Amino acid sequence: MTAIPSGTGPRPLTGSRRTGRAALAGAVCAALAAALAGCAGEDPDAGTNGVGKLPAATIEAKARAAAEQAGTVRLSGKVVSQDRTYQLDMRLAKDGARGELTTEDSAFQLLRIDTALYLKADAGFWAGEKSEKATPPGGTAAAKLGGKYVKVPATDPVYKRFSGFTDKKMLLASLLGPHGTPATGDRGTLDGVRTIRLTGGAGGNSLDVSLEGEPYPLRLRRAGGAGEVRLGDWGKPVDLQPPAQDQIVDYGKQIAGSG
Repeated sequence: MTAIPSGTGPRPLTGSRRTGRAALAGAVCAALAAALAGCAGEDPDAGTNGVGKLPAATIEAKARAAAEQAGTVRLSGKVVSQDRTYQLDMRLAKDGARGELTTEDSAFQLLRIDTALYLKADAGFWAGEKSEKATPPGGTAAAKLGGKYVKVPATDPVYKRFSGFTDKKMLLASLLGPHGTPATGDRGTLDGVRTIRLTGGAGGNSLDVSLEGEPYPLRLRRAGGAGEVRLGDWGKPVDLQPPAQDQIVDYGKQIAGSG
C-alpha cells in the first residue's frame, strides 16, 4: 500500500476559517432578506405628489382646483352633447381660446379674444346656418363668409351655440363637475406620467389624475360612450392674436338682424 505523503489532502477547517465563512453566509442571507422585504414593502407613492394616499373625493377636489388655477389648458378628443358629436382640439386661456371643432356635417375654427368671437368655416357651414333664417342682403352671403374669420355678434345664435367651447371655466366645469360618488381605481401611466384613476361608480365617468407635480386631470372618459377628452399643456401660452384685417368679415349686424 502506498503511503499518502504527509501534508497532502484537504485540511480541516480551523475555528477562525469556519467562523469567517459562517459570518459571510449570514451577511449574504441578511442582505437578501432585506432586499426582499424592501421590494414587498415598497411605497407606491414614493416620488409622487402624494394625492394617491387621499380619499377619492379629496383627489377629485384637488384635481378640479388645480384645473381652475391653471392659466391655460389644451382639450382634445370627442364630446357627445345634445345628440351631437363634436371632435375638438381647443387651447383655452382665461381671456379667450383658439382651436378647431368638427361635427358630423362640417369643420371650423374658433377664436375668441375677450368677448370677440371669430368663426372660420366654409361656405357650406354658413349656408346651413342660414337655411332656417332669412337670407341677409345679397344672395351670395354664404360664399362671402366662407373661408373668412367671421366676427359673430353676441346676440346671434351661432355665438351662443359655440362660445361655450371657448370658455375655459365653463367647459372645465361641465366636464369635471361632480358626477356621482367618486371611488379610487387603478394606477397607471399616461404619456409617461404616473396617474391614479377615479371612477364614478358602475357606468359612470372615469378621470385619470396626475401623480406627478400638480394633480392635474389628464384624461376624462365620459359615461355611456359620450366621449373621451385629453387635458394637457397646462400653463403653456396660448396665441390669441386677432386675424389679419383682410381675413375678417364683420358681418354681425346683418347676421343678427336676419334671424
